[in-house]
Amino acid sequence: MKRCFTKLLLLLSVIVCLQTTTAQTFIQAYADVVNQTSQSNVTTNLTEYEGLGVKVRGSSALQNTLNWLKNKYLSYGYTASQIVEDSYTYNYSGSPVTCKNVVVTKIGTVYPNTYVIVCGHYDSITGTGTNDNGSGVITILEIARLLQNIPTEYSVKFINFSGEEDGLRGSSHYVSNVVNATNPKMDIRLVFNIDEVGGRAGMANNSITCERDTGNPTTNNALSNTMTQELMNCVSLYSTLTPVLSYAYASDYMPFEENNEIITGFFETNETPYAHTTNDLLVNMDPVYNFNVAKAAAGATLHFAKAATTLSNSEFADDFQVSVFPNPVKGKLSINLGSLTNPNYVFSIVDINGKKVADYVFKEAKQIETIDVSDLSSGMYLGILEAGDKRITKKLVIE
Repeated sequence: MKRCFTKLLLLLSVIVCLQTTTAQTFIQAYADVVNQTSQSNVTTNLTEYEGLGVKVRGSSALQNTLNWLKNKYLSYGYTASQIVEDSYTYNYSGSPVTCKNVVVTKIGTVYPNTYVIVCGHYDSITGTGTNDNGSGVITILEIARLLQNIPTEYSVKFINFSGEEDGLRGSSHYVSNVVNATNPKMDIRLVFNIDEVGGRAGMANNSITCERDTGNPTTNNALSNTMTQELMNCVSLYSTLTPVLSYAYASDYMPFEENNEIITGFFETNETPYAHTTNDLLVNMDPVYNFNVAKAAAGATLHFAKAATTLSNSEFADDFQVSVFPNPVKGKLSINLGSLTNPNYVFSIVDINGKKVADYVFKEAKQIETIDVSDLSSGMYLGILEAGDKRITKKLVIE
């Protein structure tokens, strides 16, 4: 949770309401997905999250919440190879504590190496944190459920950060040790942060605050503003909420912002007075509002990741979301395991005459494995992945 009441006047001074513009058009296929958002899921997940207790650093409650998150993603059809525990250690009151981020990766069909990150923290302080930030957690879960079997042009990472309440520890670690440690550096299209979106019981919760970058460095501010305008349009297109424009600060998008990434975010407009207290409970929230926020967030994620405009894609589903890229390829070829649950597979390359020219055996494969095809002659080939009784064939062009 990031807001301070001492900043209320400053917040009010910059808030601007924005109506839908003609820059984006309504896409029925996106609405069809958004309308599968489940109020039952939202309320049940909020109840379960609250029941997990106070999710403070190093606690069994925090670990139990991590396990709960992983099981949720698995139940939605994501595989163990798509889920990564990102572990890190920091000192708190003179003692080392170890926490973990949960990262779920869905590979894109056109731009597999460029990511839309949808994130929010799952730790709490003092209380159970059902609004701050169970509301963001269950919103991310609902988006992940809805998008699991829908092709997106851009890859999507759903990230549940820990350590936010101790000073953005988890997101800072991720930027330093994953984003910047990737070679080449991870290419991020957008970071969409969702923090405290549960609303207040007994109030008319009919708007959502959309946050743009107004800080330093300033080189990413213009694109953040553009993306936030698009986010606001999505709110109006795919939910009953009214978008309200504000600024970003003090949540898990900030380490990304400081890294010159493009950021945007959601935050409740009617701010709870119960954050960081034992009264941050479902009874003091508005789960219907949280449901409407989830619809808006799902529509925005479909837009930002450029989801396919059909509800089902038989080839995508029949091939278990397996893909190879780049294609055409020159040098290194990446193999995406997709939603296959068997991490042991053989990848063969067959030429146009039906002759097998290469075999690669993988044991306990990661979600993405890379092979060198530079020794193969230019031309058309078939790439064949065999895992147990599953056999997926992909056309492959080597330059």
